[in-house]
Amino acid sequence: MKLLRVGPKGREKPGVLDANGDIRDVSGLVDDWDGMALADSVLTRLKKTDLSGLPKLDGKSRIGPCVAGVGKFICIGLNYADHAAETGADVPAEPVIFFKATSAICGPNDHLEIPRRSEKTDWEVELGVVIGKEAKYVSQDDALDYVAGYCVVHDVSERAFQLEGTGQWVKGKSADTFGPIGPWLVTRDEVSDPQDLAMWLDVNGAAKQRGSTATMVFGVAHLVSYLSQYMSLQPGDVISTGTPPGVGLSMSPQQFLHAGDVVTLGIAGLGEQKQVCVNA
Repeated sequence: MKLLRVGPKGREKPGVLDANGDIRDVSGLVDDWDGMALADSVLTRLKKTDLSGLPKLDGKSRIGPCVAGVGKFICIGLNYADHAAETGADVPAEPVIFFKATSAICGPNDHLEIPRRSEKTDWEVELGVVIGKEAKYVSQDDALDYVAGYCVVHDVSERAFQLEGTGQWVKGKSADTFGPIGPWLVTRDEVSDPQDLAMWLDVNGAAKQRGSTATMVFGVAHLVSYLSQYMSLQPGDVISTGTPPGVGLSMSPQQFLHAGDVVTLGIAGLGEQKQVCVNA
């Protein structure tokens, strides 16, 4: 199933995309697509429900983040061998973990705000993994059983904030609107192999990133298992798994986003995003 949330910010309704591409209102069955719903038997019940009998939501309405009430927004750095190479970094021996503030989360087509004092706002298309049940000390063999589904994440970064000052990467990763997720949360059963998904990102119609999750250094099962050794993963947590090559930081000359730019991105089977850049 493709789960999504539709409506004004803070007042989104949970929906499901049906076979005809219509958005069906499931607010009578679930309060929201949050961790509680993903950990419940709601998905099992919905798979047995005749969606055609549910009311439609306006397909032209704003699409919100596909998961509500995210507890942890965990990101993995330098997780594509070809991206590490373009930055001149060594391939890490184990996953590089950092966090993104949950206040950065927004809808997939909301405006992307260029922060005040920004010099180097950059783009990164990434595969998002949404946890469906508590994961603690899980093995790689069992790790995918703890995944509710997958989504597109745009891990927007301000490179000067991230790399040129003191402190951790979180400063350059957490501005408002720096974490668009969605449009859909595609349930695990619809993604036969998360390590075989084409991904892309364009700026103003020009191709910037072209890649595949096949070149991840550490795959989804490895990441879920690895993270669960250091912290419990809760339903609704989002893991952003790294980006393929083509980021602005690594171009010669470097390229970054400015007000008026339009970013489009997507992952095969998981949908597309479109953001217009504006000044914060």
